[in-house]
Formats: sequence, C-alpha cells, structure tokens
Amino acid sequence: MEQQHILILGAGGQIARHAIGFLKGRKNTHLTLFLRDGAQVKGFAGPNVRIVEGDVLQEKALDAAMQGQDLVYANLAGPVDRMAKAIVAAMEANGVKRLIFIAALGIHDEIPGAFGRWNKEMIGADLVRYSKAAATIEASGLDYTIIRPAWLTDNEEVAYELTRKGEPFKGTEVSRKSVGAYVAELVAHPDKDVRASIGIDKPGTDGDKPSFY
Repeated sequence: MEQQHILILGAGGQIARHAIGFLKGRKNTHLTLFLRDGAQVKGFAGPNVRIVEGDVLQEKALDAAMQGQDLVYANLAGPVDRMAKAIVAAMEANGVKRLIFIAALGIHDEIPGAFGRWNKEMIGADLVRYSKAAATIEASGLDYTIIRPAWLTDNEEVAYELTRKGEPFKGTEVSRKSVGAYVAELVAHPDKDVRASIGIDKPGTDGDKPSFY
C-alpha cells in the first residue's frame, strides 16, 4: 500500500477526534493535525502523527502544512466561507486534489417539512456561511466530498445512512462517531463519493426535530 499523507484542519473538533481515532492506527497513513492549540490533540502524538499549530486564515501557515499532502479533511467553524476560499487556494497552489469538508445540513434547502423549518430557525445564520463555503468548493476543480451531518450526538455508536444533493434529507440526528467513521471510510477509499454533497443521519430518527430537543 502506498504512503498516504492526510492533513486534518480543525483537528481539535469532536468529529475530527473520532476520525483521527479511526485513522491513527492505519499502516502507511501519516496524519498532520492542524489546529490553533496543539495541546488539544497531544494524546494522538505518535510516529505517524505530526501536530502543527496554526490558523487556516494564515496563508503561510496553511501553505506550509499543505505541502506534500494527498488529502485534506476540514472540520471547521466560524468564518467557514472565508476558510473555504483559503483552503481551495492553498490546495490548488500545492497540487492537492482531494478534499473532505464538513458543512451543515440545510445548505441546499434539502430538508422537508417541519424539521426543515426548525433547522432554519435554529442555524439560519450559519447556513449562509456554509452555503457560500460549499459553493466555493463546488466551483473549484477539486475532488471534494461535502458532508452535511444531521444534528450531532455523543452516542458511542456507528450507525448511519447517506443521501445525496438533490435528494430529501433523512432523519434528524447522527452520532459524531458515525460521521468520523464515514470520514475514515472516504480516506481509506478516496475515489468514493467524489464531487458529491452527502447528507448523513442515523436511520429511524425522522421527526420534527432531534429527540434531545
């Protein structure tokens, strides 16, 4: 198996931590964990793990981390519209093609009924930024997978189903561990779900809102 170099942006996030847990033990996989505070991920330190402190919006830091990578997994919050532009530019400058990007459910107006209305009321401001981020990525020449998770739980389970852009979103919730498992699956099979926007939820969780609300 060829060596695979993975850059994880926002590596301190909860979904990212699950993904790192799935990926860390894979042979020939080298992880670069990029985040503002490296202490958050010091428990993942190892021979195939490099921890880099930096901000995605710092061009030089991002460019340096991008060099020699095969795949970028971005798990970010905040001004994600600006971050997406920075990531696309750095990837194109360094010849990196494969991107996995965590966005938000509802960016394609894909959630039917009462849950769709509730979701928009709850995270409407964030949807604007994530929609712009997704548009930037989709307009690029990158081999991207945009992931739109349902409302997140900390349940210790891997149970998920997928929907594609243009299909109605299913379910209302999904575990962070499930999303991390799907990310790890994409890393292991980088030709899977290329240039696709994927919704992810736990089967059987349909409703007007998540069960924990």
